[in-house]
Amino acid sequence: MVNSLTLDRPAGGASGTPVPPVEPEPGEPSAGKPGRGKRARAGRALRRLSAGKAAPEKPVGGAAPATPRAGRPALSRAAQRRIARRKAGAAPLTTVDPPEWLTRRSVRRALQAVVAVSLVAVPGLLAVNGKTLTIDLNGDVRTVGAYGATVEQVLVNQHIDVGRDDIVQPSLDSHARKDGTIVVRTSREVTLEIDGQEVTVTTTAGTVGELLAAMGPRGDGALSTASRSAVLGRAPVRVSTVKTVHVSVDGSVLPIQSTRSTIQEVLDGAGITLGEGDVTSVPLRAAAVDGMVVLVNRGAHGGESVTEVVPFGTQEQPNDNLPEGYRKVKSRGVPGEAVVTYAVKVLGGAVVERTELSREVTRAPVDEVVVVGTMDISSAPVDAGSARAIAKAMAAERGWGDDQFSCLDQLWQKESGWRWNAENKSSGAYGIPQALPGSKMATAGEDWQTNPATQISWGLGYIANRYGTPCNAWAHSVDVGWY
Repeated sequence: MVNSLTLDRPAGGASGTPVPPVEPEPGEPSAGKPGRGKRARAGRALRRLSAGKAAPEKPVGGAAPATPRAGRPALSRAAQRRIARRKAGAAPLTTVDPPEWLTRRSVRRALQAVVAVSLVAVPGLLAVNGKTLTIDLNGDVRTVGAYGATVEQVLVNQHIDVGRDDIVQPSLDSHARKDGTIVVRTSREVTLEIDGQEVTVTTTAGTVGELLAAMGPRGDGALSTASRSAVLGRAPVRVSTVKTVHVSVDGSVLPIQSTRSTIQEVLDGAGITLGEGDVTSVPLRAAAVDGMVVLVNRGAHGGESVTEVVPFGTQEQPNDNLPEGYRKVKSRGVPGEAVVTYAVKVLGGAVVERTELSREVTRAPVDEVVVVGTMDISSAPVDAGSARAIAKAMAAERGWGDDQFSCLDQLWQKESGWRWNAENKSSGAYGIPQALPGSKMATAGEDWQTNPATQISWGLGYIANRYGTPCNAWAHSVDVGWY
């Protein structure tokens, strides 16, 4: 081991003058102790240089070797020859005084710490960032050489973008372990037809089975148009979930659990057979929905005979002596009877359809005859001051218009010809209204025998009290010949 270092002093000192060896600092091993390798020797040399000390110069060539320091073993001749050969071909060394700040102990300690941390950190950084691991991206598994301390850094370096709804295991801020596995499931929109209803969902599932599992209890036991191992694509997936359908049949309500898609399939799966004429409350091709209630009505066929009424018809007889719009029943109709046989369809105990098979009339109906007036009821010509003029004015006071006056004109024209002195010798009827007896008109005035106004006043009161209107009185007169 070299225990001294030969340095040439700059001007001001004798060249080649031996320099006493530098005493070791506290804590520094002496030359007599086993060295700690190249790093230890380099450290001691650096400290001597920082302290402005130099190792004693060893003679070169034929010069006698310096006397070793007490307590240190002498170098072997082989070691001395190696040192001599190195110094023979090297330029003379000179000592350089370091800056004052570099000689401070705190600065030396800081430099030593920086060197030590660098020696440890650089290999550690390379060890952390450079690693081999497995990435499972939507089922595409590959082993890659990756860099990054966290899962997120590794994915970024692999150019894998992670969305908000994507799933990453381990989490993005987790430490990326060497030989570990990172699983990434990218979210996307998938169109489903669930129990007949089309919906669009966002999922990270890669297969049909994973999608059904994500549905929770609703997806347990569900049936789909594709196998559970099939990869989800763009084509719609039809899913029929487990549902409970309540079927009311034959007096019982059965809760049926099924994954069938339609009501017909649910009934078939439950062993419920529909006979001819049976009807369900829901169409058999309708989609089965959880909680649905289906009523099954058993059909029955039979026949029955019943007696029914045969309605009568109506015959109209026009009469130009009656005012237009007037109708009066001349003879009432009589309904007939018939025995009718029906084919009957019964559902749930109620008759829902009846089909007539035969009809036999046992009593023919009699039509009703109605007299219909066709007379023009336009205003009849009235001479001023005449009995007609007096009657028209009095009728208007009672609220009767031209139509009623036309009937009144027809009635009293037939009875008296509007003569105030008309007298029926056989019956005793008298005056314009042909009061019977004529003395009745005395209630209207003492001049009832000669005054047309008194006769008309009594006659209008009689018509209003007995028939209501002149047209009704006229219709009665037409029917029976009097009023």
